[in-house]
Amino acid sequence: MVDEAEDQPFSDQLENWLSSDGPKTIGQLGEVFGERTFAVTILLLMFLPALPLPTGGITHVFEAIVVLLGLQMILGFKTMWLPQKLRHRELGDAMTGKAVPMIAKRIRWFERFSKPRGTRIIENAWFARLIGAVLIAFAVAAGFAPPFSGLDTLPALGAVVTCLGIILGDIVVLAIGVAIGVGGVTLILTVGAAVVKLVKSAVSG
Repeated sequence: MVDEAEDQPFSDQLENWLSSDGPKTIGQLGEVFGERTFAVTILLLMFLPALPLPTGGITHVFEAIVVLLGLQMILGFKTMWLPQKLRHRELGDAMTGKAVPMIAKRIRWFERFSKPRGTRIIENAWFARLIGAVLIAFAVAAGFAPPFSGLDTLPALGAVVTCLGIILGDIVVLAIGVAIGVGGVTLILTVGAAVVKLVKSAVSG
């Protein structure tokens, strides 16, 4: 099991879980990654929306789950709760066969430069609640980004890097993630406002 080798780099733990026997469900993440369940689960769920690829709408399901998990973080939940249907939902071949190995590669790059910084702040209960709200904002922004615009990638990527900062205990990585996500949300709002203005002008004209 992954939790028996916590001294291993997180990327190795993730790959060990991927190669282990048994179904790869969202609920299983809670059993394997313990206290880091929220961050690990949100990282995996938001990685697919962070890719500039057509996903057939499955990412909206993932984003909705992230909103639910973010609410639990705000409320101070220590363990992840999900309805049975979602808990037993398979991550799918697109996630386990392609996305997770790609995630592990990207994580290794961060692990080369990351080190524990600001760990006490990250582990503080109020900080976890704040990050929960931030992750909800990123998931909602990604979900409401204009279809086929590619604008959902930045807030989703921000959520991924933010969660990686939590997992690695590095507030610098976390801050980079928040900055990416905020930039993505700002871009979506700017483009949305421009589209609304254009539509109003077309209607009034």
